[in-house]
Order: sequence, then structure tokens, then C-alpha cells
Amino acid sequence: MPVVRANDIDIYYEVTGEGEPLVLIPYLAADQACYAFQVAEYAKHFTCFTVDLRGAGLTDKPEGTYTTELFADDVAAFMQAAGIDRAHVSGLSLGAAAGIWLAAKYPDRVKSLSLHSAWPATDAYLKAVVESWQTVAQGLGSVTEMVIKGIFPWCFTPELYVTRPDYIDGLADFVRGRPMASVEAFLRQSNAVITHDAAAQLQQIQAPTQVTFGQHDAVTSTRFAAPLTDGIKDAELVVFEGCSHAPIYENVEDFNQRTLAFLTRNIG
Repeated sequence: MPVVRANDIDIYYEVTGEGEPLVLIPYLAADQACYAFQVAEYAKHFTCFTVDLRGAGLTDKPEGTYTTELFADDVAAFMQAAGIDRAHVSGLSLGAAAGIWLAAKYPDRVKSLSLHSAWPATDAYLKAVVESWQTVAQGLGSVTEMVIKGIFPWCFTPELYVTRPDYIDGLADFVRGRPMASVEAFLRQSNAVITHDAAAQLQQIQAPTQVTFGQHDAVTSTRFAAPLTDGIKDAELVVFEGCSHAPIYENVEDFNQRTLAFLTRNIG
């Protein structure tokens, strides 16, 4: 299994495809396989490096305080250890929050930046939602079941649950088949979401940036669109109609097509 030592932890990653490097940063509690539907297409154009963040998947889960800035430091150190001088960077939700810090602190490392379901700083509503997930995880004693019972309803629209129940069940089975952190590790990682504040970093981002949201997302809704697109120079905005927090699963074809168009425009 490919593992590198970076920033004093062992970081697990996988590599697929050929072309310029593209680093994909997972969302909360997820491992690198969360982008399986995207890598299938992205790998036709890019060398995709999918990584497990600190506290999740097969990467180390040390005690201590986790922050989105620390995750960015980890990814920068991973790139150094893996011999990736410069890469396109993409992340959804927590992965996007880490991506903001990465592009701001390490501009020479980031060729383009894709921020999906992102937010510049956690507000009271987002904090309340994440704290409810923490409560569910502690009550169930299982991060896997918390993701399915607690997070899924925030990620997908009511229409998807009603019209495609077998698809939801398939995604749940996928989650149950992945390596999952302990409740304690999840609390550390989710606390990084609660404390996230990169608003002052946005103006430091130099890379071409695409910002996307789901039309019906409540967690990171389009309330965050203007702060991101106003703060990041020349950022382009895409809103996926009929989607919630996870367009990467809700409308795979449209998500892949529109995000890949941005990525390929920035090759070279």
C-alpha cells in the first residue's frame, strides 16, 4: 500500500491515470475512495493522487488538535514527500476548506483550485449541524452509522431519497465497506470543521479557482458564494441545480463534465 511519511504522520494515498498531477482531498470522515466516481473520468486527463487526511481512512490518527490549516500542511508535506512539485487541487466540503489553506499558504504548489461545497469560515448554523453529527456519533458509537444516519440526509435531496432509494442504499453499503475512524478521531477531525476560519486567507490565493455549490445545500449553502467569489480573484461560480451538499453523487455526469472542463482549461 502506498504510504509516505510527511509532517510526522504516515499518509496513505492512491495514484490513478496519466497527465498533470491532480490532488483530491476528501471530505469529513471519508477516505480517498470517496472520489471514485470522479477519478474514473479525471484519470483520463490527469494523474490523480487521492489521499487520506489525518484522522481518517488509513492515514495516522494521532491525538491532538486538528485544524483545516494543519490538514493543508499535511497535504503540502505529502506533495513534497511524493515528489509532486505542483498540482491541480480539488476538494469537497472539509477537503475544500483544507484546499483554501493550501492554496493560500503554498501558492507555488497549486496550479488550479477546485472548491466544492466550500465555506470561508464556520458560522453558527454550520457549527450547530456539525455538533449534532458529533452527538449522533457518540450516541451510536459508530462513525460509519453516523455518516449514513446523520450526514447522508444533509448530503442528498429528499427527491433523491424518494426516487432512488436503491442508490442511497448502495452508497450506504459503500460507506460500510470503507475503513472508518474511531469516534474519538472523528471528533478531532470534525472539530477542525467547527473552528475553520480562512476568510483572511482568500486574497492570498493566486491559482485559477472554480467554486461550486448544490442549489439545495443547507450545510454550505450559496450563502457562502459571494464571500468566496469576492475574496478569491477571478473565481468562477457554478451552482448544480437540483443537488444538495454532494453533487459528486447526486448528478455525477453533470458534476464531472463541468468540473473537468475547468480543470482541462488549466492544463499546460
